[in-house]
Formats: sequence, C-alpha cells, structure tokens
Amino acid sequence: MSDPKESSLHDKARSETAFNKPDYWVGDADVTSLKRAGADGIQLRLDGVDHTARPTWKLRETIEFYRDILGLPLVHTISARGWGQVNHPDFLHFFFDAGKGALIAFFYYIGTDRPEKYEPEDHWFFNSNHTAWAVDSREELDRWKETLEARGLHVSPHIRHEILESIYFTDPNGYPLEISLRLRDIEPLDGRDAELTLEAAMQLEDELRKNGDRLHDIDTVWRRKGKLVQDLIDGGA
Repeated sequence: MSDPKESSLHDKARSETAFNKPDYWVGDADVTSLKRAGADGIQLRLDGVDHTARPTWKLRETIEFYRDILGLPLVHTISARGWGQVNHPDFLHFFFDAGKGALIAFFYYIGTDRPEKYEPEDHWFFNSNHTAWAVDSREELDRWKETLEARGLHVSPHIRHEILESIYFTDPNGYPLEISLRLRDIEPLDGRDAELTLEAAMQLEDELRKNGDRLHDIDTVWRRKGKLVQDLIDGGA
C-alpha cells in the first residue's frame, strides 16, 4: 500500500512545479512588447549548447542506435513520475554525449503512443528540424560516412552548402541527423552580410503584409539587398 503522505507530496509537487505554467511553454512571444538587448545595459552570454531533446516512442531502438551504432556514451538518465500538466505521463529522460560537453537527449513517455503529427514525413518542414554535429577534418567526415555505411546505415552523399560540407542520415524515429565539416571560419564580413540579407527580407515582408501579400521568391530579397548595399556605398562616398 502506498504511503498517503508520499502521494500527497507528489501531488503537491506536481501542482506547484514551474512546468505547470502555460506561459512558459505555449504561445508565441510577442516581440513588439519585449525590451531590446542593450537597452538595459546587460550583455547576456551563452557557453555553447548543453543539449537538444526530442520525444521517442522507440526506447530500445533509440538507445541501441545512439549508444551501440553511433557509439555515443549514455551518460545520464532522469526517471520521474509525471509532473507539470495534469495527466502528464511518467517518463524516462536520457542523455548521450555528443562531444565537447554537448548532449543529445530523448524523452520516453511511458504508456503513450506517438501522435500522428509527430510521424516522420518527406518534407522540408520536417527535415529543417534536425541535429547537426561537427567534425574537425575531412578525414573524420569521410570516416563517419564510410563507417556508418559499413554498419548498414543509408547515408547521403557529401553535400556542400556555403561554409559547410555535410552528410545526412536518420535515426530510428525518423529524425534527421547531420555531420558537418566547417570549411572556413566565420568572419565579421559574414555577420554584416547576414544583417543586410535579413534586413532586406524583413523590409519586404513588412511592406507586403500591409497589402495582404507575402514574399514569393529569393530574387526579390536579393534585389532589395542590392539596393541596401548601394545605399551604403553612396553613403560612404
């Protein structure tokens, strides 16, 4: 027979946890109401990625894939009764070492089935949500591809996209994974170019939304960016 005191403590923790606050988890942040960085004189900083996390409904397959096929050490597991929202299931939350202090983690919600919206699909929206790991040499990138293929995994050809060269594959849950080699360092000019590209896109979106329209192609962004660059040149002349 369970201890009534223990049950009541668990219920109390479930109801008072921070995970029971819907504003932390649900809804879009209203950027227009938020203070800008620098306005308060506080410079926040990050020290890299601690972990990424996704749900899984394939416990054994996921553990065997990351630990036994990829060879990532299993370093931590949280086992917990459901917390937060009402009817939150009990779960296992387990972590694999992905190098340099970064972890990849999974939630296994006990007694649940995968909702249809989490089924993998062949679509760029689904594939855009992926994990990319770094290697420091072309030899290591080649070693990953050759080794994974020798272990029976389907791996993409090498794909170059600007400053990266990558290979891609999926895990047992259908989640896309990428291993990337940085082809060059990111320079200050890259940041300035990024600012101009996205400023052009934001300007166009704002203008088009007012007329009930939207962006339809990248060429329009490039033309606006060209105008911004020309304005900078003229202003510096």
